[in-house]
Amino acid sequence: MRERGELLVGIHDGHREKMRQRFLRGGLESFADHEALELLLYYAIPRRDTNPVAHALIERYGSLSAVLAAPVEDLKKVEGIGESAAILLKLAPQVAAKARLADVEKETVLSTVPRVGTYLLERFSGETNEVIYQLCLDRKGKLLACKRLNEGGVAGAEMDVRRIVENAILTHASGVVLAHNHPSGIALPSAEDIAATSRAKAALETISVALVDHMIIADGDFVSLQQSGYLQ
Repeated sequence: MRERGELLVGIHDGHREKMRQRFLRGGLESFADHEALELLLYYAIPRRDTNPVAHALIERYGSLSAVLAAPVEDLKKVEGIGESAAILLKLAPQVAAKARLADVEKETVLSTVPRVGTYLLERFSGETNEVIYQLCLDRKGKLLACKRLNEGGVAGAEMDVRRIVENAILTHASGVVLAHNHPSGIALPSAEDIAATSRAKAALETISVALVDHMIIADGDFVSLQQSGYLQ
């Protein structure tokens, strides 16, 4: 006679296999948000029903995208989510985003503010701390490299001017675009942003490289300091 625990494991295994086959036949198109999470969590929580865990995640954060953007430490507060599951939830969307960006960067020309802004919105997707990026461009605006300069808490990240210059030299850049996000959700330059931009511009001018722009990303929007008149 099978023990109750063994019976439950058997039921869960059967359900998991049905979910896997459903995914293999049609992808995630027919899956509800909590079902997609349930399936993903199979690979971090091998011997537990992940359906209630998935529901708890959606209830706590409100949407699938919010779950995948949540910090690891906060995800671990949900019952059933350990460190491995929390890391998987953070890793999955970032791997997908990295793959998309790798394809885009092969022939990316960032010659206009809208193009730069669209590229950066994808780059900053899922970031919860303030991060600074440096885009190194050739004379035609083709992307040579995207360098992650620094990361801070929600209050801010420090801009390393020496490293900005080094990156420009190593990539043989003709122009540089700096970008950082405001986790507060307000894409307006602070006095510190403007001062840091002036320092970076002056440093790059010593090696005859133009600071093309400094963009601030927040809440699905971007602000160009060049268009705003701060680089004149």
